[in-house]
Amino acid sequence: MGPVPDLDDAATACAQRLCRADRVLLASHIDADGLTSAAVASLALERAGIPFEVVFKKQLDETEIASIAAREYDTVLFTDFGSGQLDVISEHERAGDFEPVIADHHQPAVDGQSPSASGTESRAAETEFHLNPLLVGLDGASELSGAGASYVLARALAEVGETAPPDGNRDLAGLAVVGAVGDMQAVDGELVGANTGIVEEGVAAGVLEEGTDLTLYGKQTRPLPKLLEYATEVPIPGISNDEAGAIRFLESLGLDLKRSGEWRTWADLTDDERQTVASALVQRAVERGVPADDIQTLIGTTYTLTEEPTGTELRDASEFSTLLNATARYERADVGLAVCRGDREAALDRAQTLLSNHRRNLSEGLTLIQERGVTHEDNVQWFDAGSAIRETIVGIVAGMALGTAGVDADKPILAFASKDDDETKVSSRGTGPLVGRGLDLSAVMREAARSVGGDGGGHDIAAGATVPAGKEQAFVDAADEIVADQLGNKS
Repeated sequence: MGPVPDLDDAATACAQRLCRADRVLLASHIDADGLTSAAVASLALERAGIPFEVVFKKQLDETEIASIAAREYDTVLFTDFGSGQLDVISEHERAGDFEPVIADHHQPAVDGQSPSASGTESRAAETEFHLNPLLVGLDGASELSGAGASYVLARALAEVGETAPPDGNRDLAGLAVVGAVGDMQAVDGELVGANTGIVEEGVAAGVLEEGTDLTLYGKQTRPLPKLLEYATEVPIPGISNDEAGAIRFLESLGLDLKRSGEWRTWADLTDDERQTVASALVQRAVERGVPADDIQTLIGTTYTLTEEPTGTELRDASEFSTLLNATARYERADVGLAVCRGDREAALDRAQTLLSNHRRNLSEGLTLIQERGVTHEDNVQWFDAGSAIRETIVGIVAGMALGTAGVDADKPILAFASKDDDETKVSSRGTGPLVGRGLDLSAVMREAARSVGGDGGGHDIAAGATVPAGKEQAFVDAADEIVADQLGNKS
């Protein structure tokens, strides 16, 4: 039995099909979840003795699927996408171009228009080898990521393949957790649902540690003052966005927080020192009137990759996922894949350089939004970055902006960025409470985009689309109406 029993049958069928292939073209998405999906799947194929080639795509549309078909592979494994494009993929399958195997967690496509768009019945497009949590009633947005689906497939490959990899590929669980964390699947800071089975296998395999710790980003690599200064998830007056204030706070604790004149990182501290800093940080938040619910999120569940060196981005699942985002989103998916597959020399050095550039671009993008502001409709808010923010990171910037000054956390945000002269990329981000009220950005992106001649999809809390240039306002109008309907805001 695999880590997600409900998916055992689908995983076994997919694994058996892959084992019958002479060679496999592995196609995957370019975000952290897509990279870890490709890494898990490629390592599993390699261990099973199945020849393969990896290609990455920013998006999977008709043109890209046609380019995959032109590669003349009889078997194509899609990871972290494919379900949402199954209608198009199925056409190629029926034409005999290739046989697809899909390990994904996105909403499956339907034949024809969606019910909410046309008011007519639709049926899900079908293929024989399709591994997706949504098909067995599991939430693909919070319970299993693309990397998780690839891990379930990898575990099945270990069972049906000609070779038996050590520990049944359980050592790949750490990468699957990085993918889930990078795909924002942590609910209140903790992985839930089917993801917990993967965490348990990773812990048992000795590659993962689940613990309780400070939840601030950068515990492995940031000097302590920067860790607190940049901790804007829970703004603490006098510390967050205040370098001098963060230093004064740390110096007031009477601890040895420097080594050879340099600030230590959180990872350098002893357990007692961490307890002292964390307790003082919570006390300061209470004194400065930070809401109790926000204070509670300062401490939460953390996921550590135990075989990676302390003090590196690779040891913390959140930092690892950010490192990966900094590779493929800048056209270097090969670098991220190499890091995931174990390259700790040239690829890691290159990834760290890309990460520095990525952080600078995110900071500049957030500053741009704060300077320009966003446009508020009745039910959504949006901004058009044009070519000022890369279309591969505009969604990340939008998510960072939610809840900042002038950006309403009670409305989903839409972010436009120029893709080329003919097309515009749209990214959307919501919040857990909005999803709880009925928001489904996957449907919003798909239906609004199709209404203007584009297409889209994704998850309920985060989704994307591509629309013709010049149709941005029409897209906003359509999205605003769909969100109003979902949230019951229609007058």
